[in-house]
Amino acid sequence: MLRRNIAYALAAYGIWGFFPVYWRWLQQVAATELIAHRIGWSFLLLLAVVLALGQWSTLRGAFGSPRVLGLYALAAVLLSSNWLLYIWAVHAGFIVESSLGYFINPLLSVLLGVVFLRERLRSLQWLAVGLLMGGVTYLAVATGRPPWIALGLAGLFAVYGLIKKLAPLPTLAGLTLETGILFLPALGYLLLVEWAGRGAFLHTGAVADGLMIGAGVVTTVPLLLFNVAARRIPLSLMGLLQYITPTLQLLLGVLVYREPFDRVRLISFGLIWLALLLYSLESLRARRTAAAVPIPELGEG
Repeated sequence: MLRRNIAYALAAYGIWGFFPVYWRWLQQVAATELIAHRIGWSFLLLLAVVLALGQWSTLRGAFGSPRVLGLYALAAVLLSSNWLLYIWAVHAGFIVESSLGYFINPLLSVLLGVVFLRERLRSLQWLAVGLLMGGVTYLAVATGRPPWIALGLAGLFAVYGLIKKLAPLPTLAGLTLETGILFLPALGYLLLVEWAGRGAFLHTGAVADGLMIGAGVVTTVPLLLFNVAARRIPLSLMGLLQYITPTLQLLLGVLVYREPFDRVRLISFGLIWLALLLYSLESLRARRTAAAVPIPELGEG
């Protein structure tokens, strides 16, 4: 059973890792139009899954709470902004920098937890954060500009994750609500670009049309695989597996799309990889220590 769930996790991270290939196949379509299609087809597919799994009552309960709707509306804006920036970056030839964003994201999420949720870090974890900042700063100074795309992707997704910590719905229902909130604006935008004569759907060939529709599938399938795996795989293992996605994206950017990866980027990425290694090892050690502490018998202490 564990092997099967690891396979689910590998499949999810693998699909996300090969996203650059998918979006490059649609390079002739504007990123804004792709996002609208991704939102629309994802919502329809997610809604069908929610209904098939009998989770409509969970989703329906959110409509009676303005606070919940507000949280998910904010989450929807953050997630769609992340999607838009990522697709634009892939189209513009910044796959390597995009992968950097998803290497940065876990430690940036940790920092947000410290600031907003008052979580505490141990000394090695602070060292990891320092190495992260050192790697980003070195890259900014050496290249003459901060890695805005990486920071934007990491920041948007980290804040999105923080919002989701405060939101009550399960992941599947939550993402259905988020895409549902954006469904009508996305549909309106697609109708607008079609009316203006700039729409790509049904005008660029059957393959492109199929890929635009398939945006909903490639969004939903890895999410479902991830949800199944995350419930049954130890958190420490999932924490290590998550780096498969940016690693694949980095390799695609360098080896397939021939983006530059010079000494400056190697040093910067190296500092960030060292930071992630330290943080992962320290987190693993802390979990093992906590698991080894005996639970007091009833009446003790």
